[in-house]
Amino acid sequence: MEKVINLPLTDAVIEELHAGDRILLCGEMLVMRDAAHKRLYDAIKQGDSLPFSVENETVYYMGPSPARQGKVIGSAGPTTSARMDKYTPSLLSLGLKGMVGKGRRSPEVIAAMEENCAVYFAAIGGCGALLSKCITSSEIICYGDLGTEAVRRITVKDFPCIVAIDCKGNNLYEQKS
Repeated sequence: MEKVINLPLTDAVIEELHAGDRILLCGEMLVMRDAAHKRLYDAIKQGDSLPFSVENETVYYMGPSPARQGKVIGSAGPTTSARMDKYTPSLLSLGLKGMVGKGRRSPEVIAAMEENCAVYFAAIGGCGALLSKCITSSEIICYGDLGTEAVRRITVKDFPCIVAIDCKGNNLYEQKS
């Protein structure tokens, strides 16, 4: 049975989630990939303010394809999360609460998740066309020059995912069968 989780995430909600829980996300998420993460990371390292706050946000690692006529967004499947691992601890320290992607995370990201009460959800790869049907709105909010890697704010309804790593470090990718 899936749990419906309304975004934004709170510490109380995150603390109740366990690796393996099936989730339906509802609400607003950011969409960012490699290039946007690098720009944010560079700004943080230079002491610059970010163009938007990541506090209490959930980010979906996805690079959408262009929307077809009459659609909100094109295919919207997850990308490999490990490509963002270098940048993620800095964003978690600024209040990022959730991440949605696919694949394993580094020990550094998991430690930062435990330290900052955050959660990592896995979305099913290869189902971008189906996942796009859960997205009800999409707008570019920053770095439009990056094209499909621009930062977007999307609204989702009943977006299916699984808690892959919870805030206590329990990790589906590391469990022994």
